[in-house]
Amino acid sequence: MADSISMKKLVTRLLMVVVAMFVFGFALVPIYDVMCKALGINGKTGGQYQGEQQVDASRQVRVQFLSTNAIDMVWEFYPKSDDIVVNPGAVNEMIFIARNPSQHPMSAQAVPSISPSSAAMYFHKTECFCFTQQVLQPGQQIEMPVRFIVDRDMPKDVKHLTLAYTLFDITARHPPVAVTEKTGG
Repeated sequence: MADSISMKKLVTRLLMVVVAMFVFGFALVPIYDVMCKALGINGKTGGQYQGEQQVDASRQVRVQFLSTNAIDMVWEFYPKSDDIVVNPGAVNEMIFIARNPSQHPMSAQAVPSISPSSAAMYFHKTECFCFTQQVLQPGQQIEMPVRFIVDRDMPKDVKHLTLAYTLFDITARHPPVAVTEKTGG
């Protein structure tokens, strides 16, 4: 009888742990957003640009570009330039280079971050390689553009933004197909 009561308590506790883990899983996204906002990390961009495209030639903002590889990512990955000076409202472009030096096809996904986070909502990407997964064959190199607009409504005291990308190897989750050369005959 005592074993039966102990078993019921154990099962009840384990079910409570499972429910708590399930609830925590749903709470992770809002907790992550709050932590990023509080700590000023992983600033999300402002999404699609909604304003009129009028260039503010009286202001200049320096946009710095950083690239890093996540652990186990072997690709060479870098911007063509470390930074550019832009006018708010203007469409701008930076090219990032990626090269797969490995002997097998690989899939990758880039995750962006904007800092300072208070200005992230004023940074609008109109085209970005981070929107899709990249697949490179062995030795293949590609140029990947990011087109963006710094919003004219960005606070005037912000004179410098940093757009940083981290490149992740997602080959295990999304295996690429190897390209084989066909021989004629």
